[in-house]
Amino acid sequence: MSSHSNSMATEIRKAVVKMQRRGTNVGSAMSVADILAVLYFDVMHIPSPADPARDRLVLSKGHAASALYAVLALKGFLEPALLESFLQDGSDLTGHPCAANVAGVDVSTGSLGHGLPIAVGMALAARHDGLAHRIFVVQGCGEMQEGSVWEGAMFASRLGLDNLTLIVDANNLQGYGRAQDIQPIETFAPKLRAFGWDVLEVDGHDHAALCEVLKRTPNGKPVAVVARTTKGKGVAEMEDVLGWHYFSVPPEKVQPFLDELDEGR
Repeated sequence: MSSHSNSMATEIRKAVVKMQRRGTNVGSAMSVADILAVLYFDVMHIPSPADPARDRLVLSKGHAASALYAVLALKGFLEPALLESFLQDGSDLTGHPCAANVAGVDVSTGSLGHGLPIAVGMALAARHDGLAHRIFVVQGCGEMQEGSVWEGAMFASRLGLDNLTLIVDANNLQGYGRAQDIQPIETFAPKLRAFGWDVLEVDGHDHAALCEVLKRTPNGKPVAVVARTTKGKGVAEMEDVLGWHYFSVPPEKVQPFLDELDEGR
């Protein structure tokens, strides 16, 4: 199980490296690759993007869209050749995911802090309609500074939405520095518990650990997983370096980075 998702995570990162010749946020996409691989290949039930009984994903950190597109291609929901069109004029593969353009994108995102409140509404609607699917939200650690996140967290707890899971991609780097210097990551878990959530903390690159926490049986509370990750994971030059929030991958570095990812399997 985890060995398959590990290989998928490598393929996601390789696709991201090739796509990000044209754009920024490669570090953010690399940090979330393991989380998305485990969700899509080990945890979520998604036989097709149109199945009404499918689980849903809200990629609140929409700037990591390239990783989501790579996953959708690996799942067979998106033609792999389309990844080459990422960020080109007229392409459906925009820098932030658009639900109107791409099958498998459940929510258009990009404005940080909006994903969790939207997912709360989706989870409430599912319960109202008697549907058993789950809603997963992936957001960045910098997003935890948004007030709308805490409004959504408060409401989800009040409603007992145990079909809702929030995963914080805690790579400790945001737009202009360390998230830790603005809002310490170790405060997330106690705050969410105080808001009435079931909270777990995990290594966000450990597939077995991610599987274990994400497959837990709901217990009447929404679930939050604080996943400690490394920005730029998989390529030594990128790892934990703020600049890769903004850099594109230089053409001459694409193949060396791909080789490094293959060697790290």
